[in-house]
Amino acid sequence: MILFSSALLRHALNRTPAPLLVLVGMFALHTGSAFAVRLFDTVGTGGVTWLRLCWAAAILLLVSGRRLWAVVRAAPRRDLGAAVILGTVSAGMMVCYSEATARIDLGTATSLEFLGPLAVAVLALRRRAELVWIAAALAGVLCLTRPWSGAADLGGVAYGLGGAVCVALYIVLAQRVGGRFGALHGLALSMTVAAVLTTPLGAPAVVADPSPRALLGTLGIALLYPLLPFLVEMVALQRMSRTAYSTFSSLEPAVSLMMGMLIIAQTPGVLQALGMALVVLAGVGAARSDAAAARGPRADGTAADETAARAADPEGDGARACRVPTARRGPRRPWRRRGVRPPRYGSTGNAPRATSSTHTTIASDSTASRPISTKS
Repeated sequence: MILFSSALLRHALNRTPAPLLVLVGMFALHTGSAFAVRLFDTVGTGGVTWLRLCWAAAILLLVSGRRLWAVVRAAPRRDLGAAVILGTVSAGMMVCYSEATARIDLGTATSLEFLGPLAVAVLALRRRAELVWIAAALAGVLCLTRPWSGAADLGGVAYGLGGAVCVALYIVLAQRVGGRFGALHGLALSMTVAAVLTTPLGAPAVVADPSPRALLGTLGIALLYPLLPFLVEMVALQRMSRTAYSTFSSLEPAVSLMMGMLIIAQTPGVLQALGMALVVLAGVGAARSDAAAARGPRADGTAADETAARAADPEGDGARACRVPTARRGPRRPWRRRGVRPPRYGSTGNAPRATSSTHTTIASDSTASRPISTKS
């Protein structure tokens, strides 16, 4: 039954388009986060976070079954270390986000967390003109937090910025761990590590007051966040380009604001809505600039497609070069066409093989014979 469920889950994830996976994970994440805010008064933010991670790890270990242990035994230490680091980053990301949402609005916490991957994407472009997107995002955060009003919770802002660092690291590590172990096994390992690391933060409060509401509530919330979002994002990161993923992720602050309004009645003001729009605009702009840079001109001022055309036609008159592997073509035997008796090579009668030359360049517009240079 467990093997059937695991196979069915993999089939569903592989058949679903990657952009749809990102959107589903996004709405599930912020829906679960909004419901989690309602449980903070039962066992605290640390207790709720720890229970969610424990439930997620238990479900993933159950679904993975015995195959997970075979994968772990066969994996090299370097890959296992990457999974442990991913679990550490995941724990930090969830703890920081939970502490931030306990102090500031859901949309504001998400916007602060979004600054991490946005800054990495913009700085990777290495162009001063792209710093305008960081400036727009910072302006949006200022509109959301309104530090001049004195009502901003500095602790919540600090936790949000800490979550931004963890999110940037998570995106890089999730691609590597997902590629090494697969999405399901990689997530099972990282969630188990995260649950163990957050035990000192959440277990004391849960043991002191094991509220049935908290236990059952976190089970349902764990399916929404972290289980479903982390799983679909790890799958999507292996099937989407960085630009496409960043573009869809730019919608997270707006989705978070919407879920905060619908579930916990966090209605933003006009200035906060403007700040949210600036953050989303900065994310989309940075993603589009990244795509333009990938298609942009090379160092010599030529476009990528023009450079490829010149490489394919260096003479400019239609002549083209083709590279033929000598291992497939072998040395030419003109006696087959001319009726010449083939020479004998030693006592075995075998022709010498090419040992060092791997490719041969042949001009397609040449009318003369085409000798192939080889070394015997």
